[in-house]
Amino acid sequence: MNAIADLRPHGLTQMLANRAQALTLVDIPEETRAWARQCILDYTACGIAGASDELVHILLAEMQEQGGKEAASVMGHAGKLPAAAAAIVNGAAAHALDFDDVNLAMPGHPSVAILPALLALAEERGSSCADVLTAFVAGYELQCRVGRAIAPGHYDVLGFHSTATVGSFGAAAACAHLLGLNPETFATALGIAGTQAAGLKSMFGTMCKPLHAGKAAYNGVMAAKLAARGFTSRTDVLECGQGFAKTHSPDFNPERALETPVGGWYIQSNLFKYHAACYMVHSSIDSARKLREQFGVTPDRVERVRVRLDESCDRICNIPAPVTGLEAKFSLKLATAMGLSGIDTGRLSTYATDVACEPGLVALRDKVELDFQVGIPSTFAEIELLLTDGKTVTARHDSGIPSTDVADQGRRLEEKFNALVEPVLGSNRASALISDIARFEALGDVRNLMALSGR
Repeated sequence: MNAIADLRPHGLTQMLANRAQALTLVDIPEETRAWARQCILDYTACGIAGASDELVHILLAEMQEQGGKEAASVMGHAGKLPAAAAAIVNGAAAHALDFDDVNLAMPGHPSVAILPALLALAEERGSSCADVLTAFVAGYELQCRVGRAIAPGHYDVLGFHSTATVGSFGAAAACAHLLGLNPETFATALGIAGTQAAGLKSMFGTMCKPLHAGKAAYNGVMAAKLAARGFTSRTDVLECGQGFAKTHSPDFNPERALETPVGGWYIQSNLFKYHAACYMVHSSIDSARKLREQFGVTPDRVERVRVRLDESCDRICNIPAPVTGLEAKFSLKLATAMGLSGIDTGRLSTYATDVACEPGLVALRDKVELDFQVGIPSTFAEIELLLTDGKTVTARHDSGIPSTDVADQGRRLEEKFNALVEPVLGSNRASALISDIARFEALGDVRNLMALSGR
């Protein structure tokens, strides 16, 4: 990739645009490509499984009523939509289950903002999968750099949902790369994306959170296509006065956007979900499971539960008494109780009203005390249990550490893929999708792959 020193004569927006625009497939090492293929596999699984959610049917009905050119597939459904319409529906579907991947550099859900936009545009154009993978990595890296520049206040303090806001930049960058926009027009696309970007954390637990992902994808498609047609915007949207950073973050630091990530690529710090809930409850679930496995803890032996975690989690996933499946995904207390009870938190049916309101689980949930502290990693949790016999046991877990075994991660993701996709499309099509995505860059027209994801 281009050296940062070669980019410094420009402003931050143009620097990041130049870097993303110049990326080629040969610049991307094989290990990094493997991570990208795993992101595509996981996104596809989440999108197909989420396609039956009520919010997706609502969005799909609206987009179908609006009509337009039938250019891009809708995962898990028959028929096609205009590229931007398909992007918003597929993005919402893939985030509906809250089972899609995470990157703490944003912080948020990277693939679900970029891939719905990129794949819809690629299908409209008949692009090659090699071009799609390159554009995906370009958008992913830019997205994380934008997130780093405005962290932590954008998300932690002001309450913006980075998947929606920062994700709009990633989606626009990926689409701009696919369209082959020149550097200045590429930066213009980022400006168009930045002025559209919106999304509030206060909407977590409602249909609006999945909509955020879809809207980021929609914004990205529109930004790149409008820029290609000559639509104007500022090319310094990130750093200009009253621009995105200065209106959306109390601690803008452009130097953070230019740092070299561990391993050289942000995508190699991607975190995949194996619990179908907000990522910030994962460490509580895994800590609770450790206690159950190591000490034979069962709910009837629990007197009191104390969970120590970072205070930022209080603003993300602390719905104390959830009554719906969506709310259950954002409840630290309920998640901890599920882990102690041995409930399968990777099963989609777990997040339902009857489970959230089950009397025994509610009684255990209400024994959980949350000890919010400052300075703990947001992905860390430590659980201290007081048992009915007076004994105290503890366990801790940090879900923010990326896998070091990419092959094993791939196997786990294939198991997750089959569990999500086979009930919808059957085992033959699920296997075909896994096989094709495993050799993604070698495939030709992306339309052949997308045809497998619909009905």
